[in-house]
Amino acid sequence: VQLQASGGGSVQAGGSLRLSCAISGRTLRDYAKGWFRQAPGKEREFVAAVSWDERHLYYAKTVKGRFTISRDNAKNTVYLQMNSLKFEDTAVYYCAARLAPGNPNSYNYTAPNRYDFWGQGTLVTVSS
Repeated sequence: VQLQASGGGSVQAGGSLRLSCAISGRTLRDYAKGWFRQAPGKEREFVAAVSWDERHLYYAKTVKGRFTISRDNAKNTVYLQMNSLKFEDTAVYYCAARLAPGNPNSYNYTAPNRYDFWGQGTLVTVSS
């Protein structure tokens, strides 16, 4: 299984970016997909996740209302639309997948060590 993140870049504060995560090798239909980020000198932190059935979305408080996660199972791709970007959103963004079938609310989506597969990361730089 490979996860390929793309779409990062440099943007001014208040701008927008859309990240994509293309999944190859397997469909991962019963897997929840998530986005994490890691700023220099900081631990990797949860950003957003979407359940296997696309019906449940989860967000970190710091991005709720500004970021939107979505997935296209037909294309085996996960997206992160980021609006109203702030300087503190600057980080390397990673997509990840974890096995999470059944009741979506049964799982912890915020802990990186619960995820089974990771992409390589894409850098987002927001200038103030």
